[in-house]
Amino acid sequence: MGTDSAGTEQRQPVMADVAKLAGVSHQTVSRVLNGAPHVRPDTRDRVLAAIRELDYRPNSAARALVTRRSQTLGVVSFDSTLYGPASMLDGIERAARSAGYFVSVTSLRSLDGRSVQEAVDRLRDQGVEGVVVIAPQTSAVSAVARLSSSVPLVAVGSGSQARVPMVSVGNRYGAGEATGHLLDLGHRTVHHLAGPANWLESQDREEGWRLTLRAAGAPVPEVERGDWSARSGYQAGLRIARLRDVTAVFCANDHMALGLLRALHEAGRSVPEEISVIGFDDIPEAAYFTPPLTTVRQDFGELGRRALELLVGELEGAAASPAQVQISPEMVLRRSVGPAIRR
Repeated sequence: MGTDSAGTEQRQPVMADVAKLAGVSHQTVSRVLNGAPHVRPDTRDRVLAAIRELDYRPNSAARALVTRRSQTLGVVSFDSTLYGPASMLDGIERAARSAGYFVSVTSLRSLDGRSVQEAVDRLRDQGVEGVVVIAPQTSAVSAVARLSSSVPLVAVGSGSQARVPMVSVGNRYGAGEATGHLLDLGHRTVHHLAGPANWLESQDREEGWRLTLRAAGAPVPEVERGDWSARSGYQAGLRIARLRDVTAVFCANDHMALGLLRALHEAGRSVPEEISVIGFDDIPEAAYFTPPLTTVRQDFGELGRRALELLVGELEGAAASPAQVQISPEMVLRRSVGPAIRR
């Protein structure tokens, strides 16, 4: 805390200072801060102007005692630098701030039942009003299904398998759009570079790819599998490059597509003249790959907003039963795809 020019300690402004400057009562300031109705607009404007002038910061602990609301939400996150989970967390945090909530985040290395339950218990002890669980793996979905909690829960990224209100991206739909686009360009079939088998996103994208091929009467090639990394995409790409009948590949994420592009380039296989490539995510770098990558874009900001909408609905009693919200991704066309070459 600083001192003034006379060396005396500066005092932080309190609610009474705001009331005095605005010319209102202490109770009126409290009603404005707590969003109470029946405050005249000109009175509210004077109070808010006084708050700004004094740089007044409400005591959150005192406010919680009065309103019985902490305005804090908990997030249980998977400890990962992968673009998908990290972007989900960012989308949730942004949406929470916009809705006027603080966020307390717990990151876990393991999403087993015990770890997730302990994380939710810690957040509940901190006084959070509700919890969002980012659950991208099958183990996380099982853990969420077994959770015991006295606060509302919402799962994000858990496909259709969660037993709590859930928000996810339409991975099957996005994979089907990507696969169908390549078939429409005349490719006899589409090969798939899938993600880890225990990830729900990987499972759903593989299923969307497979169902689209079967519906079109196209052959279903054996799946190549990676671990989401560009390195694994490169290693799979070395194998794919040796298969002379491959003309199109759908990759379960953009990082693996990047590795694939590198392997195809080293093998002398031109993209898209010989092989078309589509990714999934639309990471910021995708437009700068060589060639720029056609991909399936996820709207993580919308995902965060809808997750907060579900959770706040639970808090306010608006959600009568578990709800599932699925956000449709969209294709972003760039220069990594082209018509099939007729041999």
